[in-house]
Amino acid sequence: MKFTRTYSAPGDPYAGLTFEPRSSKIVNPDGSVIFEAPDVMVPTGWSQVAVDVLAQKYCRKAGVPRATARVEEDGVPAWLQRSIADGPELEKLPRGEQFAPERDARQVFNRMAGCWTYWGWKHGYFDSEDDARIYYDEMCAMLARQIGAPNSPQWFNTGLHWAYGISGPAQGHWYVDASNGVAKASADTFSHPQVSACYILSIEDDLVNEGGIFDGVMREARIFKGGSGSGANFSKLRAAGEKLTGGGTSSGLMSFLKVFDRAAGAIKSGGTTRRAAKMVVLNADHPDIEEFVNWKVREERKVADLVIGARVFERRLNAIISAAHDTRVPENARLDPALNASLRHAIRDATAAGVPSGAAQNALDYARQGYTRLEVEQYDTNWDSEAYVTVSGQNSNNSVRLTNGFFKAVDRDDDWLLTARTTGDVVKRIKARDLWQQIAVAAWQCADPGLQFDDTIQEWHTCSNDERINATNPCSEFVFIDDTACNLASLNLVKFLKDDGTFDSRRFAEATRIWTTTLEISVAMGQMPSRRIAEKNHGYRTLGLGYANLGTLLMRMGLPYDSEESFGWCGAINALLTGMAYR
Repeated sequence: MKFTRTYSAPGDPYAGLTFEPRSSKIVNPDGSVIFEAPDVMVPTGWSQVAVDVLAQKYCRKAGVPRATARVEEDGVPAWLQRSIADGPELEKLPRGEQFAPERDARQVFNRMAGCWTYWGWKHGYFDSEDDARIYYDEMCAMLARQIGAPNSPQWFNTGLHWAYGISGPAQGHWYVDASNGVAKASADTFSHPQVSACYILSIEDDLVNEGGIFDGVMREARIFKGGSGSGANFSKLRAAGEKLTGGGTSSGLMSFLKVFDRAAGAIKSGGTTRRAAKMVVLNADHPDIEEFVNWKVREERKVADLVIGARVFERRLNAIISAAHDTRVPENARLDPALNASLRHAIRDATAAGVPSGAAQNALDYARQGYTRLEVEQYDTNWDSEAYVTVSGQNSNNSVRLTNGFFKAVDRDDDWLLTARTTGDVVKRIKARDLWQQIAVAAWQCADPGLQFDDTIQEWHTCSNDERINATNPCSEFVFIDDTACNLASLNLVKFLKDDGTFDSRRFAEATRIWTTTLEISVAMGQMPSRRIAEKNHGYRTLGLGYANLGTLLMRMGLPYDSEESFGWCGAINALLTGMAYR
């Protein structure tokens, strides 16, 4: 491929830009500092939000060598060869100063653009070395100018091995050697980085074998650790009470969803301060569908119970202790409910409020030992509080997969059949309207579950002759078959608005072309959490190029968001992007 310069100058991808030191910090409500990064060099004009995202999330936090050396490689231009830590040069520095975090946006831009260019060169994407250099410069320039941006895993992982020689032990990932199409186990963590944000997994009704339940937990762990998110349809899992082949009955879908939920909550995605991104999909004919629909509703109520109960518990226990020290009662009678009316009433009120009799007796024992007050741990409804940590279902988006047949049953007030996973037999009949009402009430109370319209999804399927679509990624922008992945990027539409208020379609088309190339190269260089995903991703080559700031663009053009003119612009932009990407 040939490339031309639009934003960069030969020899300096940042020509025309200035960089300035900025600071970023995260502060607790009590004022304590969680994270602070002073003097981060960023392009002048960046917002504080952009600075914070770069410094807190995307800059490598440790292990970046202060000095590097190129690794010679046949057929790779010297400027494009990967680097490793320069041991002799590092030895000249004090032990604690040999490695550091990334503190300059150009480090991040250079390592990503360099890694893309390196793998593009290795796999023959460029007509010449000049084209490779132009591509590299243009990518650096567009990143710095916020014209385009890749998904988070690219910022987390791409270029760490190419730019710094950062590596790590293999963790069960796979990649496909683009030169021969053969799937290979990754030898380390970063030489083939995890670059896709979106994964759709298959989950088989098997406990420990490949493709089964606990293998799914492992695959999700790999995905979350790399900063990505996953979705899966769990409808193949047996419901509670279904027979097992070895005798006995299944503990049911929900018991395993809670395992997945806990695992996701324990992993900080990409090593950052956000939790894993996870989607759970269940077909509406699963026998456990009602429990699934109401899962988060019940858990939210538990949080409310904890918050209220802790306050009532503390108040009632201390009322018992206070009554046991009532100076109006003779000292030898204070601890005897039969002789101390206020103590008797306090114990009665505590029991009526639901305080267990053992806890009331415990409070009385404390009073007997001289305690005048008990402190009971209190909870609040902050989403990151101890109360929410103790309940399940807080680490996924839940969605119900509905068919056209379900909505016809709702219209006719027909029964809805729930079928066993192993035999297909009808195990329960419920009113379709009753299930629909449960879904609506649950979504109203806690914003879950969402809905996925199965027949519509299959009708829009772009590869319908291969497999059906069962699930989506957490955000649902990736709607495709099981065991596939998608790497994303967005173009910033306001950057293509010219001074005269017109849209620069030429530059937008060129940006689409170069970013499509970047996503295509990323498919060739990236690793996947399983062999099956690596092979299918290599074959389908799913790319997720989109855009941001459509509303801002229309506002600056003086167009109402909900107008025919805006619809026309949106359609034209999408058509141009799609056409250029396919071209």
